[in-house]
Amino acid sequence: MVTKDYIDSRLAQSPIFSACSKKELRAITSLATEVHVPEGRVVTEQGERGREFMIITEGEMSVWIDDEPVATLGPGDFFGELALLSKQPRNATVVAETDSVLQTVSRQEFSSMLDTSPALVRKLLSAVVTRLREADQATREAG
Repeated sequence: MVTKDYIDSRLAQSPIFSACSKKELRAITSLATEVHVPEGRVVTEQGERGREFMIITEGEMSVWIDDEPVATLGPGDFFGELALLSKQPRNATVVAETDSVLQTVSRQEFSSMLDTSPALVRKLLSAVVTRLREADQATREAG
């Protein structure tokens, strides 16, 4: 059995949620729905619009970009967090390599929560700006 404290601690590891208080993390966690995923199921498809954030609580997932495997994720790993804030297409395809269990938070539920929490909106905005600056810096250094 996965506890809410475990999910809270995993959320806190995501760059966009790292500045959140324990109370804010618990509010986000309260939105999570447990989903059982059979081996072989495509969980997200590169290029499709994201609708939820997911934390793996059991099982193993593979991450593919442009039909190339790039990572393997397991319990405690997460993906899709930017889908909560943006309607942009998914960056990668994620496939269940084993029967798995995910905790999911939908964009719709998350947006409703943001409507009532300006402090959380400011923290998330700051985190996203930081990620953009880091990506911009990495691009300049690579180029």
